[in-house]
Amino acid sequence: MSIRTRCHFRVFANWLRRVSNRVSGSFARSLEAKETSVPEWVVLRYLSERDETTPGKLSKILMMTRGGISKIVDKLEAKGWIECRTDAEDTRVRQLSLTRSGQRVLPSMAKIADQNDEKFFGCLTSSEKDVFLRLLRKLSDFHRIEKAPVE
Repeated sequence: MSIRTRCHFRVFANWLRRVSNRVSGSFARSLEAKETSVPEWVVLRYLSERDETTPGKLSKILMMTRGGISKIVDKLEAKGWIECRTDAEDTRVRQLSLTRSGQRVLPSMAKIADQNDEKFFGCLTSSEKDVFLRLLRKLSDFHRIEKAPVE
């Protein structure tokens, strides 16, 4: 690989990091108005797509330690957005699910996410968005990046 090619990749990585940091930073600041964090949002979104799950499954899917998941679960439970119940078959297992309050708060947070996406990607045409997404998916598939980013 030539020096010119290596420099090109470093420039590409720099631009990708720059945009990613700005997009995620803006989203994090917007969520602060709802007194929540990006990791909390990710857990809420994940729970909204299923009836219930365990902290262990969340830990694997979100690539977080069990301790990290535990802190997020505690915060969400304190806000009344999720509930934890002991599994009927195995009392060592906690089952997590959204509460009605959690379900009610999700649409306003989804709106914040949509507004953030529009703010940063609205300048792209529909065709450009399709190409961009296709390229990101190709990179993700090639490198077997399967887990959802938390921050």
